Amino acid sequence: MSFTLHCGSSPLLVSMPHIGTDIPSGMQDAYVPRALAVEDTDWHLDLLYDFLPELGASVLKPRYSRYVIDLNRPPDDAPMYPGAANTELCPTRFFTGDALYKPDRAPSMEERTSRRDTYWQPYHTALTKELQRIKVQHGYALLWDAHSIHSQLPWLFEGTLPGLNIGTANGASADASIASAVDRVCADANGPSHVLNGRFKGGYITRQYGSPQNQLHALQLEMCRYLYMREDAPFDYDLGKARQIQPLLRAMMNSAVAACRGLYER
Repeated sequence: MSFTLHCGSSPLLVSMPHIGTDIPSGMQDAYVPRALAVEDTDWHLDLLYDFLPELGASVLKPRYSRYVIDLNRPPDDAPMYPGAANTELCPTRFFTGDALYKPDRAPSMEERTSRRDTYWQPYHTALTKELQRIKVQHGYALLWDAHSIHSQLPWLFEGTLPGLNIGTANGASADASIASAVDRVCADANGPSHVLNGRFKGGYITRQYGSPQNQLHALQLEMCRYLYMREDAPFDYDLGKARQIQPLLRAMMNSAVAACRGLYER
């Protein structure tokens, strides 16, 4: 199976599209050796969000690395951020801009189509079905797309990212009350720096599935690794840091759910 899905009891579905680390053995020789360490993984999010069962959330996680297929890119491979550096549906570069593949070994169009059908489509089919199941049960659904990233990646952005980057596609993927509730929790916490719809406004998943007019709301959280782990290899999980940020993450998610519930349960 290329993903795992836990079906919860609440209106909340958490997607972790970049947590996978596997690269099929038949593909590995095409990559440069460095790629097999999958450094651009959204490391340890399953540990960081270990409180999700207490929230009754559904959780969707892939098995395979984003180096095989990027589940947060559109199937037609259109750039998510025109004018900026972008990684593709089947990435060919590290986040540093260096080549992922050995010379002349990048996947062909036929191979990219095969990967899309084999790995991308099942994940999105499961995501769609689970959102619909939740909506039937509750009358609405809230999708939280969970990500993490190195705080400094000059190929992708200038300077240092805020610690917490909340994205709702400039308000198109979630009701403004939901974004405001999450933003307010961050501001009141006097904790990590945060921004709403900054450099990372939400990728394909947020933009595709967020449809407030259809009672489907989607929000992306791109958080800096330093908040809960070692940013560079060997990418160790830092339990002490994680325990400091987890209450804020929980409060952010609870506020989003409460704001969503407030739209419909009056």
